[in-house]
Amino acid sequence: MPLLLAPAGSFESLEAALQNGADAVYFGVGKLNMRSNAAVNFSADDLPELSARCHTRGAKAFLALNTIIYDSELNEAEALCRKAKEAEIDALIVSDPAVIRMANAAGLPVHLSVQTNIANLESVRFYAQFADVAVLARELTLEQITHICDGIRKEQIRGPSGELFQAEIFIHGALCVAVSGKCYMSLAAYNSSANRGACFQNCRRAYTVRDTETGTEFTIDNSYVMSPRDLCTLEFFDRILASGVSILKIEGRGRSADYVAHVVRVYRAALDRWMEGKALSAEELRNWEKELESVFNRGFWKGGYYLGNKLGEWAGCGDSQATVQKEFIGKIVNFYRKVSAAELRITSGVLASGDRILVTGETTGAQELELGELLLDGIPVRPAKKGMNVTFSSPFRFRVGDKVYKLTERRPS
Repeated sequence: MPLLLAPAGSFESLEAALQNGADAVYFGVGKLNMRSNAAVNFSADDLPELSARCHTRGAKAFLALNTIIYDSELNEAEALCRKAKEAEIDALIVSDPAVIRMANAAGLPVHLSVQTNIANLESVRFYAQFADVAVLARELTLEQITHICDGIRKEQIRGPSGELFQAEIFIHGALCVAVSGKCYMSLAAYNSSANRGACFQNCRRAYTVRDTETGTEFTIDNSYVMSPRDLCTLEFFDRILASGVSILKIEGRGRSADYVAHVVRVYRAALDRWMEGKALSAEELRNWEKELESVFNRGFWKGGYYLGNKLGEWAGCGDSQATVQKEFIGKIVNFYRKVSAAELRITSGVLASGDRILVTGETTGAQELELGELLLDGIPVRPAKKGMNVTFSSPFRFRVGDKVYKLTERRPS
């Protein structure tokens, strides 16, 4: 059965991934990972807890150590490999040959990052000396991916573990205009390298094309000409699964816990339906896509390179087009387990019975519910306003400090 791999940039996201059916979770610690600036990020000291949380839930824990490495950082990278081994991390996601050697020496399974840009079977034969898994280049078509997977099985190509080499691909999330994410725009503009986890995402902005000699500006169909829409593979998910890939990767270590919860839940359901031998109905696909649209997205490119489509599905704006917006309301200050009720301190906005809320926390993950009656000192109140401590019933157990957001449908602009 293919493995569903989810992202985590915080403990909230980690919990959300595990709650919603991820088979494995990947994350980074410190600065030597490709999302060191985008995610809340963990520290090396968090590795034992990250590993334990995943293993307790029957999931695997993968550490991304996938930036290019300078000579001055070799000792740091080697120390991180040792700590990962001690914490029983299941694999390292890497691209730098120096780190590949370190991981091999430490006895850690290696998963090759998409930045390795593996696009053919001969590359698989070469890298199988050092790695058990490879994220294939993003620009491959399904036909090319199937050819590689068929070749692995036919030739019985095996990694250092002795197991059959595994191909991994992205199934959902942000795309980069650069080939397999190897971008230098941020480095050129800000001396801040995307390949070092410090991308400024200047491709996600609007640009004007100007003739430098005459000053003439050119009109283009979409000013966001370097910001692709997000990948969404639901409409051809069955074809992806039939291609022979072993790991299905969701992008989003910089995304919120509710993003992780919804995306993992949708693809978990789709994968389970396929494993049961059931075709995905048009109604299911519509409902799942609607759920994906409710959280962070830049619009969806539903074919992607996988179907041989030409890149041209540009985002309509540089920010999210989620259909549901979040408004921070306050934090949980108490939870009464005997009556399953939470006490909320409202620090901004208003709440009323019937409102839908999102509660996130390091052990809570991301939980959504519709509010019933709100009580102030045991008396119903409508609406509840800033400065009030109100209680409400909850089927979920919340913790002190959990953040509470009000969810509302986004009005079309």
